[in-house]
Amino acid sequence: MNGPDRNISAAPRTIIRQLDESAINRIAAGEVIERPASAVKELVENALDAGARRIAIDYADGGKTLIRITDDGCGMTAEDLPLALSRHATSKIDGSDLLNIHSFGFRGEALPSLGAVGRLTITSRTAYSDGMMITVSGGRMEAPRPAPINSGTVVELRDLFYATPARLKFMRSDRAEAMAIADVIKRLALAEPEVGFNLRDVSNGEARVMFRADPVSGDFFDALHGRVASVLGREFADNALRIDAPREDLRLIGYAALPTYSRGSSAAQYLFVNGRPVQDRMLYGALRAAYMDVLSRDRHPAAVLNIECDPHLVDVNVHPAKSEVRFRDPALARGLIVSSLRHALAEAGHRASSTVGAETLAAFQPEPSAPARVYQMERPSAGAIRHSFAYQAPAPDMGFAESPSARFEETPSQDIARPLGAARAQVHENYIIAQTENGMVIVDQHAAHERLVYERLKAQRDDKGIATQALLIPEIIDLSASDCTRLMEAAPELAELGLVIEAFGGSAIAVRETPAILGRVNAADLLRDILDDLADIGSSDRLQARMDAVLSSMACHGSIRSGRQMRAEEMNALLREMEATPLSGQCNHGRPTYVELKLADIEKLFGRR
Repeated sequence: MNGPDRNISAAPRTIIRQLDESAINRIAAGEVIERPASAVKELVENALDAGARRIAIDYADGGKTLIRITDDGCGMTAEDLPLALSRHATSKIDGSDLLNIHSFGFRGEALPSLGAVGRLTITSRTAYSDGMMITVSGGRMEAPRPAPINSGTVVELRDLFYATPARLKFMRSDRAEAMAIADVIKRLALAEPEVGFNLRDVSNGEARVMFRADPVSGDFFDALHGRVASVLGREFADNALRIDAPREDLRLIGYAALPTYSRGSSAAQYLFVNGRPVQDRMLYGALRAAYMDVLSRDRHPAAVLNIECDPHLVDVNVHPAKSEVRFRDPALARGLIVSSLRHALAEAGHRASSTVGAETLAAFQPEPSAPARVYQMERPSAGAIRHSFAYQAPAPDMGFAESPSARFEETPSQDIARPLGAARAQVHENYIIAQTENGMVIVDQHAAHERLVYERLKAQRDDKGIATQALLIPEIIDLSASDCTRLMEAAPELAELGLVIEAFGGSAIAVRETPAILGRVNAADLLRDILDDLADIGSSDRLQARMDAVLSSMACHGSIRSGRQMRAEEMNALLREMEATPLSGQCNHGRPTYVELKLADIEKLFGRR
């Protein structure tokens, strides 16, 4: 073959050179500053590390032509400014312990990197010194000079990547870059609820407020709840479960939404480690696993969660942008997320998202053509209602050509005080109408009973253990050496789930036993799916998910079918069991099993309010 000569001795001798400081900073900027949002993230984190209580962020043209960060932090002196623009100069660590990190930044790379690829101006003043300004453009630094400013710092970055024009070709549209900046600010706002943020788009000389979050006072959970409401909306805050779960040296705190408040994407997932926003695959995989049993694969949970731990238990210095972390015990962190969320969801019992009822009411309301008229009328007493019903009842000798489409049931009045009320009727042989103290509940009898049967089957399986079936002839599967090692490390956990494997010499694996509930299994495909999960997030719920899918199918076939007429005692028994069963507010696929309508909302539909 006439390929290139790979013998290095045949080529001219290359010379090793020491790059100049400007080239080093431009290379570093390529790692740290990927887009305008990256620059905003670094500068706002600097402001937070400086103790700022209010931070204003202005940008123009998606941050390509202007980024301005104004804070009321501690500020810098004239001696600090040139040092802040030097590489690896920082006030946040002393270099003796790179694991004991309590700040957002610690490398001292952001400011010199920004000065190397853009036009950077820093104006700052401390409480005990005069205001000073320093400018650096394309890596060329000017001397500090006096400037008027209140206590704090203003960092202005213009013409990002003007010194590396090739990077500009990889920028997205102004709208896309602006959305990325807003996402960064929202994540930092959730991490610091006691700090105020004001994000403005000042393109074309006009200032438009794109996001605003005022400081929230109170204890941590009250402050976080208020900030969550302003960032993610009141609906999320109203349908989120408070999470506060310790395990050994870790603690998980935050809010996680009910399964019926699921999203079509993972955009509403915000994860933090010691207050630092992270986008770590292992943590997101754990969040997904926690909701695996209550959401279909095309729906995503919404959550704001923070793992608190000793800084020595997690390494944040594993990614240029510090967006990924590495735990000393990743299995402990993952287990904390999965078990804590599952426990919180189970404790929520039959609770379903309030948005379900709101969507139902919206479906009832026609498009308004004129302002709704409110009719004032007195509410009749319970006795008047009974006499009215008796007077309007048809005479016994009157016949009807058709049977009624709904069946009315008399039930004990004390059941009305229960959370799901007392069954009053069944319509279309599928929906139970129940009356509560302040409204009504509509229950999908098939979906509700399917969840009840499913939970019952899982409890029986957990009590008796997972039955296995021994293969008459073990199935031998050839893998790569690394895959074989990874799989054997997970062998004890797989055995607890009924999959027994053992090494078979070289890089082969022998499958001895499989879970009996799965029936005939393609062991090779199952192991490869498990390997994909292990390589991606470090653990696998594939086997558990397959067994749960079988139980879910069994529950579907064993539950009350649509079209079956139910007696009053049967309907009330179903309601009482729903109240006592965890996760009964949603079916096995995450859809709601019931809808609750408040009496006040029903009265609005009829113009009574």
